[in-house]
Amino acid sequence: MKLQASPVEDPKVSLTSLIDVVFLLLIFFMISTTFEQQTALQISLPKASAHAELVQDEVLEVAIDAEGRMYVNDNGLLDSRPATLTAAIENVAEGDRELAVILRADANTPHHFTVTAMDVLAKMGFSNLSIAASREPEANQ
Repeated sequence: MKLQASPVEDPKVSLTSLIDVVFLLLIFFMISTTFEQQTALQISLPKASAHAELVQDEVLEVAIDAEGRMYVNDNGLLDSRPATLTAAIENVAEGDRELAVILRADANTPHHFTVTAMDVLAKMGFSNLSIAASREPEANQ
């Protein structure tokens, strides 16, 4: 009896289970990851109190009136363009980016003027920004 030798086959690795595991890991990491958008400018809103005092001597104050006219330390600007505001802030700050900045905007100021001022301050590297608020009178109960 003559037996024939069976041809030797190369072992095959099934990648199906490996691909399943990779997809499961991918789905797990996609679900467990939190997508949080970081803001460029950290704003510390002041508490509205009757006796708020500023402890720092030097302050950069940016004020915006109801018509959108901007003032830097009570000096009016020619216009409300970001380039004009940047130049005025640079003249006052003299390179000191740790200077406290107070943003005062009228209650009727158009929103885009306030956002423009905050954007200019953020691009210039100021991080110590406070928004001024006035205390509302308490109602008698």
